[in-house]
Amino acid sequence: MALTGNKGEWSEVYTLLKLLGEGKVYAGDHNLNKIQDLFYPIIMILRQEKEGRFNYKLQDKDVVIQTPEGEELLRISASNFLSEAENLLKAINENDGAFPIPQIESFMNRIYCHSLKAKSSDKTDIRIILHDRRTKINSEMGFSIKSQLGGDSTLLNASKATNFNFKIHGVCLSDEDIADINSLNPKRNKVIDRVNAIKKKGGTLEFDKVDNQIFRNNLVMLDGDLPSIIAHLLLEQLNSGVSTLKELAEHITEVNPLGYDTEQASPFYAYKIKHLLTSAALGMMPATAWSGKFDANGGYLVVKKDGEILCYHFYDRNRFEDYLFSNAYLERSSTTRHEYASILKEDDGTLSFKLNFQVRLK
Repeated sequence: MALTGNKGEWSEVYTLLKLLGEGKVYAGDHNLNKIQDLFYPIIMILRQEKEGRFNYKLQDKDVVIQTPEGEELLRISASNFLSEAENLLKAINENDGAFPIPQIESFMNRIYCHSLKAKSSDKTDIRIILHDRRTKINSEMGFSIKSQLGGDSTLLNASKATNFNFKIHGVCLSDEDIADINSLNPKRNKVIDRVNAIKKKGGTLEFDKVDNQIFRNNLVMLDGDLPSIIAHLLLEQLNSGVSTLKELAEHITEVNPLGYDTEQASPFYAYKIKHLLTSAALGMMPATAWSGKFDANGGYLVVKKDGEILCYHFYDRNRFEDYLFSNAYLERSSTTRHEYASILKEDDGTLSFKLNFQVRLK
C-alpha cells in the first residue's frame, strides 16, 4: 500500500534527503534569514524505523547507510539525495491534502526509509550528530521540524486542557440573557461577539484558573505568574485584535497588570513568555506532566516555502527564543470541540466563561 501524507509529513522526509544531500545546515535569524557564516556540518543522521535503527553517515561525497553496529548496507552519492529532495519539494508544492508520491517512495525503500514520520513519542522529529565548529565537538541532538510548505505549524496545540476559566463579575445575567449570548453564532468572531455582549450588559471577565490541573502545574513550574500572564494575553487579544505574542507582550508591559517594578525597565513579561514558548517548543505538552527536560534538545529545523532549511540551535538560545517570540501568534481553535466561549452557571450560582490558549508559528 502506497505511503500517503500531508505537506507537513512529507516535509520530514524532505528534511532527511535535503540535509544528507547538502551535508550541512545553516543557522537562521529571527526573521528567517540565513546567517551566511554560521552553519553546522552534519556527521550523521540517525533514524528509527519499525525494522530497527539506521545510521546515515556522511563520508566524502557519499551517504553511507549503516546498522547501529557499523555494518555498511548501502552507499549512495550525496548528490542523489539532493536531486530526490528537489523532486520531492516539487511534488509537495503541487499537491494538497493527503497524497502519495510513488517515485519518492521508491527511493525511500531503497535507502531503508519506510515511513514518513520517524518513530518517536516526544517532540523530536529527527536525530542528528552535528559538528560544532566553535567547540570542535560532535553532539547528537534531537530536532523538531517545522514546515512552512503547508499551513502554519502549531507550537502549542489547543485542547480542553488549554482552557482558561474566567468569572463574570459586575452583572447579574438571567437564564434568558445567558441563552441569548450563548446563541450568538456568527461565521467569524463568535468569541469576540459573545464577550462584547457580556461587556454590553456591564460584565467583566476576571481570571479564575487554568482548567486542567496538569497544564496548570506545568505552567506554575515554569513561572508562578504564567497562568495570570496568559490570561491577560487572551483578554488583550480580545480587546485589541492583536494576535502576535510580541505585540501582545508590549501591550501588557505598558499596562503592567501584575504590578512588577518597572523602574529598571526589566522585560518581565517578554522574558516569561519566551521561557514558555521555548518549553512548549522543546518538551512541555499541556496534558502531560512535565519533568522540565527538553525532548528536542537541539532546537528547531524550519523548512521555508522555497525549500531552504534553517537551524535554530538551542545552543544559541537567545537567537532561538527571538525566533519563537517574533513568529508566534495566538489562534482561536474550535469552540465546540474544545468546549469554550459559552457562559456556564456554576453550582454556587457564579457565572464562568472559558477562553482557549493555542499558539502557532507564522
